[in-house]
Amino acid sequence: MSGASLFAHRDFRLLLAGQTTSQLGSQVSAVAIPLLAVLDLDASALEVGLVSAASTIAFALIGLPAGAWVDRMHRRPILIASDIARAVLLATIPLAALFGALSIAQLIVVSLLLGAARVFFDVGYQSYIPSVIGRDKVLAGNSAMETLRASGQVAGPGIGGFLVALIGAANVVLVQSATFAASALSLMAIRTRETALPVPAVRPRLRTDIAEGLRFVLGNRILRATALASAGGNFAFAIASAVTIIFAARTLGLSAPVIGIVFAVGSVTVIAGAALTPRLAGAFGSARIIWLSLAVTAPLSLVNVLAQPGWFGIVLLIVGGAAGELGQIIYSITNVSLRQRLCPDHLLGRVNATVRVLIMFGFPIGALLGGVLGDLIGARLTLLISGLIIVITPLPMFLALRGVRDVEEIDPWGSDGATAR
Repeated sequence: MSGASLFAHRDFRLLLAGQTTSQLGSQVSAVAIPLLAVLDLDASALEVGLVSAASTIAFALIGLPAGAWVDRMHRRPILIASDIARAVLLATIPLAALFGALSIAQLIVVSLLLGAARVFFDVGYQSYIPSVIGRDKVLAGNSAMETLRASGQVAGPGIGGFLVALIGAANVVLVQSATFAASALSLMAIRTRETALPVPAVRPRLRTDIAEGLRFVLGNRILRATALASAGGNFAFAIASAVTIIFAARTLGLSAPVIGIVFAVGSVTVIAGAALTPRLAGAFGSARIIWLSLAVTAPLSLVNVLAQPGWFGIVLLIVGGAAGELGQIIYSITNVSLRQRLCPDHLLGRVNATVRVLIMFGFPIGALLGGVLGDLIGARLTLLISGLIIVITPLPMFLALRGVRDVEEIDPWGSDGATAR
């Protein structure tokens, strides 16, 4: 089924609408929350790093049991509950600001709880898509999904930057709260029913289920390699996340609206990359494109560290951001599609959770390290270190997938993950 025919699928359209809306809200607040910390609360690089770390530490704490729970339950109710929880949590930020009680401590706590809700949503969502559109359509579905969701990445930062200037960063967070509520409503309207869950004679212990997912991932050299590469990329991104807004606002002297525009323009390539991913997979190979997408774009993303105050510096920021976004979106779609194709349905929640834990484990460490480095050596050198790490991340995938052109050549049940059919 092509991406075009997928849009005729009512439930897919609902899923798509909800995710596009929440993605727009996420991108709006992705600018608003760091600006709130930097401009309104005068946060240091370390404090910004703490906020970033808090949002991802939940993957390390509850990621593995979350995967086991997701495999024991229907996925749609989990997604709905996660969206509602995130809507309520985000609404507390403008409420606290209204009474003059907002603090860095609250941002850290809210980020921590948002991260816990995100764990269940991300694991459940990646496991739910095949139930809606079918396992054989996941590449087209993920591509179509990311193409429209990417529109939020283009519009969101620009809208967020201008809204921060108009109504204040705390109030902008309310926009994201509303978008999560809209996403929950769209999920409630989906009619497709998930396959009835098997009822085992004896329910295995939770740790037994967790161990089964771990064995599947660690015993498959391709899943192992992609997890390692993704972990390195996330670690590097986390380092950069602690200083990117500080670099733009303080080193380059950019205003909130200009920062929003820079991020928005750089994200235009996400739409193109998401839309072109099926064609690129066909031209270069659905397995080969996974590592090739990062190998080509990662070196180009380093140009942003050369930026200086002025228009040329803005151009370099846009070029570096665009290159990084392009490589990441192609990698993300093809890598998730590979995992959805290789894993049996009864293990998909645990496998997604295991991979997410492995790749997100370094995020809080990277965010804290980025904050420390930002205070010690400055934002520019911190961004350079982050970029150099990203350049080497495709290596594990290249070693695991060399000689393999397409995902169809891989035996989905082979422990080595690379046995030709």
